[in-house]
Amino acid sequence: MKEDFHWTQLLNPEFYINLEIAGHHIGIYIVLFIVFAETGLFAGFFLPGDSLLFLSGIYSETLMRELVVIENEFTNVAVLATLVAISGIIGNIVGYWFGAKSGHYLYSKEDNFWFKKKYLIQSRLFFEKHGGRAIIFARFLPIIRTFAPIVAGIVQMEKKKFMFFNILSSFLWSFILIFAGHYLYTYLLERNIIDLKKNIELIVIGIILISTAPLVINSIKNKLKARK
Repeated sequence: MKEDFHWTQLLNPEFYINLEIAGHHIGIYIVLFIVFAETGLFAGFFLPGDSLLFLSGIYSETLMRELVVIENEFTNVAVLATLVAISGIIGNIVGYWFGAKSGHYLYSKEDNFWFKKKYLIQSRLFFEKHGGRAIIFARFLPIIRTFAPIVAGIVQMEKKKFMFFNILSSFLWSFILIFAGHYLYTYLLERNIIDLKKNIELIVIGIILISTAPLVINSIKNKLKARK
């Protein structure tokens, strides 16, 4: 008997990965859409990104089975990472286009549940500090990765330069996290150290702490500078 749905499940990446409809696993489609939404829609900043990719590596066989059965383990994970990278690339392109066409409107937009102007301002400062490299760094930072392509569009970053960093960052982000999730899970399981599937909550909390630490530290530094 399946457990009753509770809204807190929406915060658990494992819920999306194992989602089924009429006996079909649709996790792969949900994962690809979330990656696109988080990097291409400014409303996607609250979606699970890093933890979702790490868990996708753990459940790579389950995710890919709905699309195609690939016997080779490495190829299976590589194809999954490539699909995720492509979704991230498309998402960033949409974000860039939105920023170029109507980004300035966001600075006068009122805050609501889906949009916080402070995140846009933080992303712009981050972008101005790191330049084109910000597109790469932003991939590994929650919230910032949602607004970075929009800011790139607002400041009219050269399209060829943006696409270079967009493609590079997408592949780095997806391959590092998905391969890390898959092979770390396999390594620990084979040596009977720990079954990561039974410790999903700890994984999610750990990744959230690691990925948000730079933002928290930077925020504290800015507050200290402001006081001085």
